[in-house]
Amino acid sequence: MTRRQNKRATPEALIAAAVAAARYAYAPYSEYPVGAALLAASGQVYTGCNVENAAYPATICAERTALVKAVSEGQRRFEALAVATGSGGAPCGLCRQMLYEFAPDLTVYIADFDGRLLHTAALTELLALGFGPAHLARAEAAG
Repeated sequence: MTRRQNKRATPEALIAAAVAAARYAYAPYSEYPVGAALLAASGQVYTGCNVENAAYPATICAERTALVKAVSEGQRRFEALAVATGSGGAPCGLCRQMLYEFAPDLTVYIADFDGRLLHTAALTELLALGFGPAHLARAEAAG
């Protein structure tokens, strides 16, 4: 599942796409499949799943998979992300930082595999005092 056009992606549609993406997860070590669906400002939805590796640091999360797919196709602005797990887990810190690079004001929907919306949060709530490109511009201007 790569991407699809959806100018009016609702939270429910994003969650359904995230749940579907989780079916492709490769999680033999953690046994914790994750699916993500990222809504670009263009209206396209990019999905991703986690892909684990025996060398654990080489693992990539579902959220970063969706983000990298979107960025590699020219997308730079994002509006919302749905994450689906069996237990309703939130994005990890690394995913939060990667998403913040492009969309500090991103809305994040956290759901379980039954499609139940468990939590809605702004990325700035999940990554308080985030560090992004704007901080680098200020540092360069001050220097």
